Amino acid sequence: MLELAILGLLTEAPLHGYELKKRLGETLGHVWGVSYGSLYPALARLERMGAIEVVDPPAPPAAPIPIPATGSIAGEAAAARLRRPLRRSGRTRKAYRIAAPGRALFAELLRGDPAPGTDENRAFALKLAFCRHLEPPARLEFLQRRRAALADKLARGRKASASDRYTRALIEHETLTAERDLEWVDSLIAAEHGAINAGDSIVQGRTT
Repeated sequence: MLELAILGLLTEAPLHGYELKKRLGETLGHVWGVSYGSLYPALARLERMGAIEVVDPPAPPAAPIPIPATGSIAGEAAAARLRRPLRRSGRTRKAYRIAAPGRALFAELLRGDPAPGTDENRAFALKLAFCRHLEPPARLEFLQRRRAALADKLARGRKASASDRYTRALIEHETLTAERDLEWVDSLIAAEHGAINAGDSIVQGRTT
């Protein structure tokens, strides 16, 4: 899932590792935390696959323009300071951008089912964050799959029974959560239908 998040952010603009971590925290901090220990190995894997590439570093600064002698001690000292090469602060950071194979991989990961054992809620939240990159029919299909999963979870919760009040309370909580999530996804589906219908109306208006 981390690869999906990295590729999704790099579709917008090249980013350094630090910037990627910051953006991932802003976008997905409520879903899971991303550490440098997981980010840089994922970047290395994607780079080896050819999905991302390092942006060429900026060209070195031009040679300093010769400054003629001034004939004074103060002037010579100022000229020497201007000739002194600038010091680099810290090591150069790599900036990454998405490559053509990375765009294909991003689309595949965004449309595909999560890997076995993946937290479904977390996977859905991550994909929803980048859902705008899908075409409207694909977005609608993605939301409808989530609705079907929630409806199934809700049906199982309503059938479940427990012998003690703590387990019953847990089942009730999960059932209420599934009900709220189902209502929320229904609102997203309705909005998606509205956007698709509005787009169709615009196209029809242009062709008539």
